Amino acid sequence: MPVIEYKCPSCGSGMTFDSTTGMLSCPSCGRKDNIEQIPDPLKQEVFAEDEVREYHCESCGAVIVTEPETSATTCSFCGSAVVLSDRLTGKLAPQQVIPFAISKEEAMAAFKKWCRKGLLTPRGFMTADRIQNITGMYVPFWLYDLLHNVDVRGQGTQVRSYRRGDYQYTETDYYEFYRRIRLNYVRLPIDASAKMDDQLMDKLEPFPYDQLKTFKTPYLAGYIAEKYNFNSEQLTPRAREKTMPYIESYISSTVAEYATVSYSDKQIDTTVKQSDYTLLPVWMVYYNYKGKQYTFAMNGQTGKVVGKPPLSKGKMAAWFAGVSAVSFLGLKIVAWMLGGGFI
Repeated sequence: MPVIEYKCPSCGSGMTFDSTTGMLSCPSCGRKDNIEQIPDPLKQEVFAEDEVREYHCESCGAVIVTEPETSATTCSFCGSAVVLSDRLTGKLAPQQVIPFAISKEEAMAAFKKWCRKGLLTPRGFMTADRIQNITGMYVPFWLYDLLHNVDVRGQGTQVRSYRRGDYQYTETDYYEFYRRIRLNYVRLPIDASAKMDDQLMDKLEPFPYDQLKTFKTPYLAGYIAEKYNFNSEQLTPRAREKTMPYIESYISSTVAEYATVSYSDKQIDTTVKQSDYTLLPVWMVYYNYKGKQYTFAMNGQTGKVVGKPPLSKGKMAAWFAGVSAVSFLGLKIVAWMLGGGFI
């Protein structure tokens, strides 16, 4: 049966990953085991890909119903943490994982604190007491190492102004330029889940890549985990597109000595040096306010919160009125200083 549950050797209770200690922990007797010293069961079993299987909870025997992308979850009957091991083998085996460093309680407290900072959000929202659900989820990402070979040709101008007698002169010199640039991007993250909002996931960056661990299934115990919907080849165009603004900015920095620049030719060739399938920790917060659900995401390592809260029309009107009043007063003061006086 391709279901992995971690039972406490001391008392038999289910064990989960403890984000505080980084160890596999038993909530009943307090035992903690070093994950690096636990044999990985995925290396001991081989499963046929695309084989249809029925999953049963090892604790209570209930059928585990999950979506096709789910690779770790909890039993809806007894709450045991289970890992669906056949969804983590072969091409679906993650290479790396950044474990959670923020517990559910810490995530809840951090989200409430973040809500109170919303200057333009409704008062009812700022109390953060309408959290519908908060879920710890390992989101599948591809981490790309990209090499960009850039060849740029164009024309730049340098302008010099000077005065002789009663006349002002402006001289413009024209220069042909050529730039050959090599740019390396390391660990560029692209989320590989069809469920996740790409912009939301992008805003969670940066993740602390010094916390990357070689993937082992105990890190998933007690959390939801998803397997990727898109492979690295399918997401390479998006990875390339994501780096384009930075490449353009770097090109501009190499011709900053010119007053104006026009490009006659620009070639950007991208090579994928490496792409690693990685699971990154995200707390998903679902918040209900006046019958509408709002979705927020929190970086499970850094605590960074992203999402769009509702805006209070009254607070927005007051804010704009205040800005307008300050601007109007500033103009009046300037006019008075210039001798215009107040009207």
